[in-house]
Amino acid sequence: MPSDSPSDPDGNAPADLSHAGAVVDKAIEYMVSQNIGSLAIASALLGGAMGMLARSLDDAAIIGVLNNAVASVRAGELRRGDS
Repeated sequence: MPSDSPSDPDGNAPADLSHAGAVVDKAIEYMVSQNIGSLAIASALLGGAMGMLARSLDDAAIIGVLNNAVASVRAGELRRGDS
């Protein structure tokens, strides 16, 4: 998937990804503190992410991203360790 900034030579995520992740984490913390439900938060974030993907990728690439997400769910990669 194309990125706005390349990863470093060691294969680490670009600084933009780390920064974006930190901003999203803060936004989630804020919404939780405002007593917004988890499903509403996740749905809003997913909707925003889909919008960003639609502006950046063609439909086939978006489907690839979503298929990777589905495979991660099926493999149990997103399950909480305490369940």
